[in-house]
Amino acid sequence: MPPFDELESILQEAALAPGLARPLAHYGTLVLEANRSFNLTGARTPSELALHLLDSLSVVPYLREPYVDLGSGAGLPAMPVAIATGMPVTMIESAAKKARFLASMLERLGLRGEVLNERAEAAGQREEMREHFASGTVRAVGTAPTVLELLLPLIAVGGVAVLQRGSRDRRDRAALDDAALMLGGDVEREDELAGGRCIVLVRKRTATPHRFPRRAGVPAKRPLCS
Repeated sequence: MPPFDELESILQEAALAPGLARPLAHYGTLVLEANRSFNLTGARTPSELALHLLDSLSVVPYLREPYVDLGSGAGLPAMPVAIATGMPVTMIESAAKKARFLASMLERLGLRGEVLNERAEAAGQREEMREHFASGTVRAVGTAPTVLELLLPLIAVGGVAVLQRGSRDRRDRAALDDAALMLGGDVEREDELAGGRCIVLVRKRTATPHRFPRRAGVPAKRPLCS
């Protein structure tokens, strides 16, 4: 079965909103095609990628405009969010080849948004970006305090950082609670998903101190809390 047909079939079985399976399958097929030339995602088959597409849609109920996604890579979850909602998306991606791919996807699929080819640490210190967004996501691999240090400076006071995480223990929860307080937020709630995953909502309560995010590479090497 051709990749597009297989993807569309899997997505149709997921009981998505009418008309959503086809554009998602189109985007997914383009990701799989590009993945043959350079590493966009670890998903190599339609069935593997379908799981990522569906997981991306789990953040939709929590998002408001303006919306930012960090470390967008292949465009997950930002591209499925844009396809499902029509919401304009700002994607921040440090790898130039991936950023060019994302820009081409916005154009080919007729979606609203922009792609910024820079590190999250730099974006978070830019005046026009800092505390500008009502909501944001990040799926990049890293500790919760690390990804929160990169994302929360971009979120406006009153807005929300939406973190997609795997299983979490008491130590991980405590570290995120402490990091959120340092960055001007607090953990509002944690919603469980299938497969042991969860969505953690961190509400921005006060302005993030200007020293955050720290310089490039430091949040990952020296997380605020552990």
